[in-house]
Amino acid sequence: MSRLKQNQIIDSAIQSVASITESQCSLSEKDLIVFNEALERLQFLKRKKGKTNEQICQEIAKVVELLIEFFAKN
Repeated sequence: MSRLKQNQIIDSAIQSVASITESQCSLSEKDLIVFNEALERLQFLKRKKGKTNEQICQEIAKVVELLIEFFAKN
């Protein structure tokens, strides 16, 4: 996958997670922590230079785990 496409996907994920945290005032403190951690991981991934596809997949998997934790609970 091209670097441009990777960045577009990461940007889209960042916007989606940020949108949830901004528009959902009913989130608990624990839920906000989960979303903020996911957001931090995505932002780190975007800033990190020289990342391999394996590193990208691992970080995306961690973000998905965090989001599954939230949605499975609710």
